[in-house]
Amino acid sequence: MIDLKGNPFYLKDDDIQWVESTLASMTQEEKIGQLFCLIHRSDDGWREEADAVMKYNPGGTSFRPMTSEFAWTVANYYQGKSKIPMLIPANLERGGAGIAHEGTNYACNMQVAATGDPETATRQGLISAREALAVGGNWAFAPCVDIDYNFRSPITNTRTYGSDPDTVAQMGIAYTQAVQSLGVAASLKHFPGDGTDERDQHLVTTVNNLSCEEWDKTYGKVYKACIDAGALTIMPGHIMQPEYSKKLRPGIKDNDIMPATLSHELLNDLLREQLGFNGLIVSDATTMVGMLVLLPREKAVPQCIAAGCDMFLFARNLEEDYGYMMKGIEDGVITQQRLDEAVTRILALKAAIGLHTKQKERNLVPLSEELSILNCDEHKEWTRECADRSVTLVKSDGTLPMNLEKGKRVLFYVIGDEIGPHNQTGGNSTYFKEKLEQEGFEVEVFSPLGGMELRLKRYDEVVSSYDWIVYFCALMTKSNQTTLRIEWAPPLGANCPLYIASVPTIFISMENPYHLLDVPRIKNFINAYTNTEENIDAVIEKLMGRSEFKGKSPVDAFCGKWDTRLY
Repeated sequence: MIDLKGNPFYLKDDDIQWVESTLASMTQEEKIGQLFCLIHRSDDGWREEADAVMKYNPGGTSFRPMTSEFAWTVANYYQGKSKIPMLIPANLERGGAGIAHEGTNYACNMQVAATGDPETATRQGLISAREALAVGGNWAFAPCVDIDYNFRSPITNTRTYGSDPDTVAQMGIAYTQAVQSLGVAASLKHFPGDGTDERDQHLVTTVNNLSCEEWDKTYGKVYKACIDAGALTIMPGHIMQPEYSKKLRPGIKDNDIMPATLSHELLNDLLREQLGFNGLIVSDATTMVGMLVLLPREKAVPQCIAAGCDMFLFARNLEEDYGYMMKGIEDGVITQQRLDEAVTRILALKAAIGLHTKQKERNLVPLSEELSILNCDEHKEWTRECADRSVTLVKSDGTLPMNLEKGKRVLFYVIGDEIGPHNQTGGNSTYFKEKLEQEGFEVEVFSPLGGMELRLKRYDEVVSSYDWIVYFCALMTKSNQTTLRIEWAPPLGANCPLYIASVPTIFISMENPYHLLDVPRIKNFINAYTNTEENIDAVIEKLMGRSEFKGKSPVDAFCGKWDTRLY
């Protein structure tokens, strides 16, 4: 039974009447359509794409970052075409930049946690909700409440609030309550929890390898706290939890253990019954390899809903997946009761965030004047404050601060910092270099000269040419990569920190907090967590000694290695 009046929906009688009457009026095809949350990507020919999608009456469509005016236009079009108001989610992990290019890139989760103050997570949620609402968004695929136990993971990393369950729960609750206070649904992810495996579920079905007792004290504790705080939705990942599957299904064979997105025991016995979650469950992207490799697509599509997911995220081929879903219902894989239960929760979520009322009032998407809130002065100030409070000095030999009295010649190394589809903030090393030059330093960007043994540039020539060596490293987490390690330039690791015994060397990581693994003897190491101009400004202020380092690392930045602590 679904408790529509209880946590997390808290629906009133009029809301429940809308849910029940809407469900009763729907055809079977419309109910199936509501199970799908699709994605909008196109700029050219977007109306044709939208019209093709709307033939299936989907429950929602996710937005990737696009210009704010375009997002606003598309949201209006979808809501105007839809009989039932649509959910429009986005990955609002770092702020409004998750849905609009002009949105505020406030901070990644780990940067928020480095401040030690839940108020920064509250602001993270408020910025995300305000800016998403302005362009028509209403659902945050956030917060990420994974726990970063494995520093080798290429996908959790700074997307988490760190490795302490209490901190993760505290920050996750603050974010959740903030976004939902403004009428945007939160989605805890990725149940049963990423962060113990060093692999990426985009590429392989991953494993949460904790014992049931360990899981209860860590991930279970986090999810329970956030559920009790009212989180409306949860996103399971393509992540297995073998110990709980074996406990809940005694005798289950290893080959039959499924990731949460396809696991009845994890979604129903563990999440619904043991943790008491009454809200909506939305699968992680069903186009990931972590789901695709386990079952034939024809079986996996209906199994996702039959196992307990209420919404099916994205589609590999919409016509095909819709057909598989319908066939699953016709064959009894998805019972009528299960279908109606899933659709009821979808409608209840829409009612809980007021979409049915907004549709009546014709304000599902605000007026275009509301776009002015994106990256507004208040959000910029919050971003600067978060930067100032989060930049972390992991280790130092006492040579800081930098000042011109100690010398002004700087050899500047850049690692990563490339703009790509998952990284719109690349290229900031140029901004960093300009800031150093404004301080009066003479900055030369390192370029490998080539040559091998016996033909390399003289060591003493390099040492005598520079007063400081500064590394700017910006390698960020993204899907479809298997590692987040530094790959040094040829020949012979030409850009390795070769001169740390002779020239004061500073390594600044703008994303991954674990780079000491690859530069263990660096004497001055700084974590800034998010590659933005605001964080660069904060780093410069601290390098120059005008501001103290205030951040505290939410993880073991020394990676458990004894040599990373050495000088």
